[in-house]
Amino acid sequence: MPVKVPSRLPAIGALEKENIFVMDALRADTQDIRPLRLAILNLMPDKLVTERQLLRLISNTPLQVDVRFLHTGTYESKNADPGHLKAFYHTFSEILEKNTKFDALIITGAPVEKLDFCAVRYWDELSKILKWAQHNVYSSLYICWAAQAALYYHYGINKAEVGAKISGVFEHRVLDKTNPLVRGFDDVFAAPHSRYTEVEHDKVYANKKLCVLAESDEAGLYLAASKDLRRVFQFGHGEYDAETLHNEYTRDVAKGLSIAKPKHYYINGEVGELPPIRWRAHESLLISNWLNYCVYQATPYDIDAIK
Repeated sequence: MPVKVPSRLPAIGALEKENIFVMDALRADTQDIRPLRLAILNLMPDKLVTERQLLRLISNTPLQVDVRFLHTGTYESKNADPGHLKAFYHTFSEILEKNTKFDALIITGAPVEKLDFCAVRYWDELSKILKWAQHNVYSSLYICWAAQAALYYHYGINKAEVGAKISGVFEHRVLDKTNPLVRGFDDVFAAPHSRYTEVEHDKVYANKKLCVLAESDEAGLYLAASKDLRRVFQFGHGEYDAETLHNEYTRDVAKGLSIAKPKHYYINGEVGELPPIRWRAHESLLISNWLNYCVYQATPYDIDAIK
């Protein structure tokens, strides 16, 4: 999917080296089509890495996607370069001022999962975004902590800490092969998880407005969605690079945390022996299915008609 991004975004160079097709704004504006509008609320500490990971996944299909990155206006990330945010990001208040609607929205994970939702500094702002998205975005994808937060906001389903961090690459079963989100998936697929909490599984299964699409015996839920597919919840991190779990593990060890090595990850269990990526194809298919079946095939051509 040709991705329309600001011409000087640093991720462009890295993706082009991977033979990923990224279209800058100057070239995109010469095409006489309406691109899908996709907003990405990036809550991850390393903005540049997450930008590259997500743009890689939404590239290389025939549709054009106009990507706009958002950051919280009520909380200033300690790790983000203010100049980068000013050049390439918008705040939610700026989106409201322009009365902009979007075909799709992605909200990333965030390293705040041990906190109660209401204790998160930007919870009020995030709540406003989730409320706004109900009538101004056609379909939303929530990743890891954002999936937990959206389930709590929309359905009152809470999260709880697990005994030890769920970290590693786990096998998952597809539970509903008829759902378009998992169309083309293998019966079993691998995907990374990295979290200290999990949602109340029984309440997700019991909610008649939701469907569970994939889960792991070891790591729990991986993919769920509202039955109208306007909200998609991904509890793992299919966007991760090969080294991401390693970087998180060595960071936590350096902090003096007592933490186990990521499961089913290192080659022969040796720290630093990074594995081949065996989850990207399914994650690319998930993003492609979401953008095609849940967004492009369903969203109004007149974007202002989103309700």
